[in-house]
Amino acid sequence: MPASTAPDDELLLTIAYLRNLNAISAAEAPSGNVDNGQRLFTAQCTGCHRVGMRGGRLGPDLTRIGAARSRSALVREIRTPAEWFPPGYETVTLVTKDGQRIRGTRKNEDVFSIQVMDMRERIQGYLKGDLREVIYETESLMPSFTTARLNDSDLNDLIGYLTTLRGSDSSVR
Repeated sequence: MPASTAPDDELLLTIAYLRNLNAISAAEAPSGNVDNGQRLFTAQCTGCHRVGMRGGRLGPDLTRIGAARSRSALVREIRTPAEWFPPGYETVTLVTKDGQRIRGTRKNEDVFSIQVMDMRERIQGYLKGDLREVIYETESLMPSFTTARLNDSDLNDLIGYLTTLRGSDSSVR
């Protein structure tokens, strides 16, 4: 992205606008069975996603997801997670010179090195010169929750629960 010569106040307004593109209004009430949505989340999502102090770290922290994403964005990101990767969660497979494959999410990278969080949630750094190959994958580590895996009613309940997550202690049940 090219550098901007716009005044700081215009840049701040642009940033505020972009942050609110997917935000939902505080008045939007959750739909569906929130308790069932929380059970679904606990059973299927906490292995990778964190809410408050509970859950995994392989996927993004969802403690404030209800304040950050619209209902339609949540549906899209659950049904087809490969359409958009949040920064720091791009899927990568590293192949070492001895053929070992390390799959995880790319955390940092420069010309000479790459840092990944592997599937066991360990952050590992590698020199690219010590690798045979770096494979930048187009699929997400998060599985696609199609209707065969998560029916529309359960998806509605899950979204209902996620929209309650706004970062306060009261939203973490």
